[in-house]
Amino acid sequence: MPILIALVAVAAGVLNTVQAGANASLNKALGQPILAALVVAGTNILVYLLAVPFLGIGWPSGARWTGVPWWAWLGGAMGAAYVLAMIILAERLGAALFTGITVTAAIVTSVALDHYGWLGFAQHSAGPWRILGGVMMIGGVALISLF
Repeated sequence: MPILIALVAVAAGVLNTVQAGANASLNKALGQPILAALVVAGTNILVYLLAVPFLGIGWPSGARWTGVPWWAWLGGAMGAAYVLAMIILAERLGAALFTGITVTAAIVTSVALDHYGWLGFAQHSAGPWRILGGVMMIGGVALISLF
């Protein structure tokens, strides 16, 4: 894997955890998780709208829109559910436990998705080492939870 791609992935992981704290603070200030989530969603849209002209991106043709699998349209709703869960739970659980649980759940789910090649992912068998990696992550989250 090229180093730049790895660094961008690391930055995304850092931002994900920092975002949890920022969103929890927004919730504390506004007093309503759904309002905080709405502000987050509005900020997302604003950033994307500002980025489009700078990236020189055009809108896809109608045929491209109709070729999207039905389940792909659910990604935004899943993102909204994740942000709302982050807003409600991150402050209660703490950064380490919240991030540990969500990342571990993502890894375990990813191993299954890869194993079966579901949702457009390339098929990668869930061999013993991948399964052990998931089990070790579950153990790591248990340690974070206990101590």
